[in-house]
Amino acid sequence: MRTIQGKLVGTGLRFFLAVSRFNELISSRLLEGAKDFLLRHDVQPQDIDVAWVPG
Repeated sequence: MRTIQGKLVGTGLRFFLAVSRFNELISSRLLEGAKDFLLRHDVQPQDIDVAWVPG
């Protein structure tokens, strides 16, 4: 049986994260987790944009 695995590499990619203001306590923790994940996979901090949105 063959196993195929990809690499999670974000080098050269840009990301936009829309974060809800509705439950800011939870949303802020989810945002920190998302940013941590991206940074650990070679995404540069300047390639991550965040917008806080209603809802």
